[in-house]
Amino acid sequence: MSASRVLIIGAGFGGIAAAIELQKHGFRDITILDAAPDLGGTWFHNDYPGAACDVPAHLYSFSFAQRRDWARLCPTQADILGYLHEVARDFGIDRLVLTGAKVTACRFSDAECRWSVETAGGETYEAEAVVVATGQLHQPAYPRIEGIEAFGGHSFHSAEWDGSYDLTGKRVAVLGTGASSVQFVPEIAPQVERLTVFQRTGNWFMPRKNLPYPKLVRWAIEHVPGLQAYRRRFVYQYGETLTRAIRNPRTLGRLVQLRSILFMRRQLTDPELRAKVWPDYTFGCKRVLFSSYFLPALQRENVELVTEPVTRLVPEGVVSGDGTLHAVDCVIWGTGFKTNDFMFPMEITGSDGRDLAEAWAQGAHAHLGICVPGFPSLFVMYGPNTNTSGGSIITYLEAQAGYIRRALQHVREQGAGAIAVRPEVEAASDAAVQARFAGTAWTQCDSWYRNESGRIIANWPGYMSEYVAATSRLDPAEYTLLPAPERVGEPA
Repeated sequence: MSASRVLIIGAGFGGIAAAIELQKHGFRDITILDAAPDLGGTWFHNDYPGAACDVPAHLYSFSFAQRRDWARLCPTQADILGYLHEVARDFGIDRLVLTGAKVTACRFSDAECRWSVETAGGETYEAEAVVVATGQLHQPAYPRIEGIEAFGGHSFHSAEWDGSYDLTGKRVAVLGTGASSVQFVPEIAPQVERLTVFQRTGNWFMPRKNLPYPKLVRWAIEHVPGLQAYRRRFVYQYGETLTRAIRNPRTLGRLVQLRSILFMRRQLTDPELRAKVWPDYTFGCKRVLFSSYFLPALQRENVELVTEPVTRLVPEGVVSGDGTLHAVDCVIWGTGFKTNDFMFPMEITGSDGRDLAEAWAQGAHAHLGICVPGFPSLFVMYGPNTNTSGGSIITYLEAQAGYIRRALQHVREQGAGAIAVRPEVEAASDAAVQARFAGTAWTQCDSWYRNESGRIIANWPGYMSEYVAATSRLDPAEYTLLPAPERVGEPA
């Protein structure tokens, strides 16, 4: 059994941000556990062709670790993974990471005022605080379709890309047209003999070519004082504008939607295909996708878009709702992630045996998306209602890291054992968050932002600046401190 003052689960952006923030303020006993064989989180796993971020690199990076040598506006998967390795090395975080350690359970002891963390390998770690930094986009989701096991060809999920399988000359089916499919479909379309793309709902698109910077632009970014800082502020405000459009679908939302309409009409020259692709919901209700290549890829001669629902898989391929058999050699699941599951199926047991899965049975909720009543010194990063539709999640993660550090500093300064948010505080903040969704685009369709009852559990209803302000200080009155027990062999 190993002991650690702070244990972090997940070595992606969130876990690394938390470790850096805590280390910077004197916390030395930190361990990061990650199930993968390397750090990087979602950017380690998602290495499909064309994988990249929608957010420009100078905002999709830590404010305290800015780089001026990005090759293009939006970083690729390899760029981001390299950046994370560089940051972890520069701040001495890489030495804190234990890879291949899949956490299966976290249990709080009221008597010891400590957490016991168990891994699939049989290891047990003790910690006075646990930071769950597994995020919302880490567990691949597969649809419930009859005959999945009966398919006789090859298949894999986009988040578990099989690079050993050669797609050249193959007949390929892609199920799903979300953010991942939009990136890899244009990459594989020229390679395959036939590509059949199954779409459940259309998407609103905005342009993104993401070409490498010209030499002059790269020189200016690296050498002109203040230029990179200005670009970061500009993109930050652009993201806030997108959020404003989603919050105001009848005014600014319609103007931004018009831009999307004009772009999509220009890209889709085939009226029949345009009708099949066109979304039938309010702009911003689902994730807006950025690509200048996906819609043209659908117009290739070897690509077919199918909007009939998939009813089942058979050994030869995919059967759609009209009874058509689409014979394929390979099925690629572009069906996204179990966003509503957060850290589950990990078992988390809090004070008095409280089970987190039961506490969240009607939908995940937490104070500022971080703290859950009944789970002392357990902190969630990229938790409920902290996703962004118009900004950078890195901004939220930095804010959360700072808030967690303040909470643990308060514990340390008061000589306490743990800190727990008051139930009435969390209930009030959750009600306030849910109330702010009224009248926004988020409420006007079904999406992965919502659970089965329609509750929006993924997104923050406001702006990045509001979340940063809300987490900029810790109000001790919102929390209860648990006394630290005397431990054998430790000073009283």
